[in-house]
Amino acid sequence: MGQKEEELERTDAGVVVVKPKPTKGLASKAIDWLEWAFVKMMHDPKQPLHYLSGNFAPVDETPPLTDLPVKGHLPVSGLKMIHGMRIKDGKATYVSRFVKTSRIKQEEFHGGSKFMKIGDMKGMFGLIMVNMQLLRTKLKVLDVSYGYGTDAIKVLEDGDLQTIGMLDYDKRLGHSFTAHPKIDPVTGEMFTFGYSQKPPYITYRVISKEGVMEDPVPITVAEPIMMHDFAITENYAIFMDLPLYFRPKEMVKEKKFVFSFDSTKKARFGILPRYAKNELLISQLRPPPVDIFPDSGHLSRRVTVTRAGPIMYLNCLSANAWEEGDEVVLITCRLEKPDLDMVNGAVKEKLENFTNELKQRYVYGTILDQIAKVTGIVKFDLHGEPETGKGKLEVGGNVSGIFDLGPARFGSEAVFVPRQPGTTSEEDDGYLIFFVHDENTGYTAHLLRYLNS
Repeated sequence: MGQKEEELERTDAGVVVVKPKPTKGLASKAIDWLEWAFVKMMHDPKQPLHYLSGNFAPVDETPPLTDLPVKGHLPVSGLKMIHGMRIKDGKATYVSRFVKTSRIKQEEFHGGSKFMKIGDMKGMFGLIMVNMQLLRTKLKVLDVSYGYGTDAIKVLEDGDLQTIGMLDYDKRLGHSFTAHPKIDPVTGEMFTFGYSQKPPYITYRVISKEGVMEDPVPITVAEPIMMHDFAITENYAIFMDLPLYFRPKEMVKEKKFVFSFDSTKKARFGILPRYAKNELLISQLRPPPVDIFPDSGHLSRRVTVTRAGPIMYLNCLSANAWEEGDEVVLITCRLEKPDLDMVNGAVKEKLENFTNELKQRYVYGTILDQIAKVTGIVKFDLHGEPETGKGKLEVGGNVSGIFDLGPARFGSEAVFVPRQPGTTSEEDDGYLIFFVHDENTGYTAHLLRYLNS
């Protein structure tokens, strides 16, 4: 759904200038009251609000702060939004800014949250929240006319971050856009996909180095699923058809989260030539010959699949993929029997069944607690042999190191920065950079760890 072309304002670079037109008035107030009544009746105040407190508490923006000493804690307000950090000559510059999307502009206009959230999508309450949004849209309290796009961000001379607008690739993007696109370092192309609750459930796209989006390639799967990630090799794109289904009827009838894991189904994946114009060349999807849902977590080296007939494997995120003769090797992390509704309860243990299947030598992953807070960083060595049969991650086998963040300290995903530019250095000759928030003190630190020492 998008605005009429004559209403669109674009920059010289073709970026859509986002100017939504929400409205206030009696209708808006009436819907707010109705929503408040439903929340009052249906929300259990005893349930913890994990994503509104502690590490996930809302924070404000931070304008550019310069000449910060690289020692101790930096005055960082949180792990939200877009964060920019530059360290040079012993000094650091930090900034954090909201991305000025159509949604955030409208909620700033109204002075509060108005759009439904994925966390609301459980049971009858989820159905009510869907109808609240439909009502707000119908009465023009909300403006949803800008449709799909990615956000264009500009880095200013002083290090500040500015939202330019929305990039819809000259009106060619008509579906969601994954948070995990892949950029080929040789060709400069971007490969991406989107998943939808309506057919086609999966759509594959290729974007040239110059930013031109090619025609969509619909991928057929039986039901709408949550496809979090995919992978590419030199010649192929790999898609994971995982049994994490979008099932709104079950959400209402069984009081479940709208995305639910079906352990009776088998995970599948398919291989498509990178520049295919349609899905006819995708390898056949078949059930696996073995059970892919073992009772305990384990580490294994890799998953291989022949181009003639792929085996299937459950995974959530891809670390890397490459080709070896007639095999495609996929390195993934995996979460067994995921329960996306687990955030509604108390925090119990770390997710020790969050496992990694390890042609780079090293993989740096995160250790999560039960509500997806990062509690540590783990380093995998692909040259090491995995130790199977373990119920939790510990040093040994292909796990070469674990860095625990400490009590009540939670971090971001780590970014690797080589000590010297280029590709001639040893693979782990560099730094891991990440943010760590201490819930006891309220401070957030920006940490660097030199690896090859």
